[in-house]
Amino acid sequence: MTETVVTRFAPSPTGFLHIGGARTALFNWLFAKAHGGKMLLRIEDTDRARSTEEAIQAILDGLRWLELDWEGEPVYQFARAERHRDVADKLLADGKAYRCYATPEELQAMRDKARAEGNSPGYDGTWRDRDPALAPDGIAPAIRFKAPCEGETIIEDRVQGRVTFANKDLDDFVILRSDGSPTYMLSVVVDDHDMGITHVVRGDDHLTNAARQTQLFEALDWQAPIYAHVPLIHGPDGAKLSKRHGALGVEAYREMGYLPVALRNYLVRLGWSHGNAEIISTDEMISWFNLEAIGRSPARFDFTKLESLNRHYLRAMSDEEIVSHLKALVPHLPNADDLLDRIGDEGWDQLERAMPGLKERAKTLVDLLESAEYLFLKRPLAPDEKASKLLDRDGQETLAQLLPELQSVDPWNVTEVENCLRAFAERTDRKLGKVAQPLRAALTGRTTSPGIFDVLDVLGREEAVARIVDQTKHS
Repeated sequence: MTETVVTRFAPSPTGFLHIGGARTALFNWLFAKAHGGKMLLRIEDTDRARSTEEAIQAILDGLRWLELDWEGEPVYQFARAERHRDVADKLLADGKAYRCYATPEELQAMRDKARAEGNSPGYDGTWRDRDPALAPDGIAPAIRFKAPCEGETIIEDRVQGRVTFANKDLDDFVILRSDGSPTYMLSVVVDDHDMGITHVVRGDDHLTNAARQTQLFEALDWQAPIYAHVPLIHGPDGAKLSKRHGALGVEAYREMGYLPVALRNYLVRLGWSHGNAEIISTDEMISWFNLEAIGRSPARFDFTKLESLNRHYLRAMSDEEIVSHLKALVPHLPNADDLLDRIGDEGWDQLERAMPGLKERAKTLVDLLESAEYLFLKRPLAPDEKASKLLDRDGQETLAQLLPELQSVDPWNVTEVENCLRAFAERTDRKLGKVAQPLRAALTGRTTSPGIFDVLDVLGREEAVARIVDQTKHS
């Protein structure tokens, strides 16, 4: 019987769900889905000083927005500390761990000595075989794992290939601090075992941790998971991804107006590929995803590609679905209250009717909202500086002549208003642009907008005529 694939996404709630973490979650989710398995969620909140409820909520919200679901309830690592301590006690009882009474000053001296000798700054094993009877008074011991000193620890990594660590270079690491709190290294091993994790997919900055964790699994006679360490994401300049490159929280991408489907498509292509496929549906991702196709070189983040993908998905998405995304987005924007007030209950329907003319030009949902702003302006409009120049004496005269003709359009729709404008321009020997420019300024207060025929149609006869009257009453 084939073993069920169980992956886990295990973020530390010390900040937002950053873009690298989102990709890790996506890879775990896809691998589990591709094999008919499940992804579990573990919140590694053992750093009590830095873990916050706000960060936990940001992680959960980010995953939900990306539509990456997990199986069951999240597991909170801190709540399992007693179980972790029990395992440490077992290792101690089995002679596979020992009490270390080294003081912080002694540990610093060891690090300084190792650096001076050109060695890695690890623990020198002082208390490994020393008689506990020699323990100094008043020092609470830490518990250290008795790591093998000879031979090698080998990781058969599904991305990196075979990775070999000389055991002499891996020191006796702490599994229980002197205050009795378990360390990350121990907690991860116990939780991965207890949760039945079969595959660990994570950043390659954890590769050395995999060697230490493998030693722990072996000492406990537990089956270690299969590891897949993914190269980190770099910026376009090849440097480690930072905020200046776009290393923002997932919520920032939501607030910038990106669609979750576009961000998923973009993230899956950061380090993984399937031939030359660029536009990849979620079903295709699940069908095609495998660990062997993940590259060993760092992927480079590129906002231009993300924008291009987002634009593609905006154009392909139904108007109704886009409005649904807008409704979810608006409450997260800085001007949410003002926007919601101006849109009102009926504005969403109007927005959906305007969508064909809006989504062709927009790169993001925020772009789309900005283009749609003309729909929700209060009369009389206050045209911006450029629009005001188009509403000079000539512009107002053009609008005054056009107004009665627009009032007589029946029925009011895109085709009929277009016919009206073109006929008016031809009859008055004007180019269509000379008619459309002041009209756009009067209707939107700007010099740019969706197509003028769409603007007229969506505003409706009553509102369009009223806006024109507002701008021509002094002509």
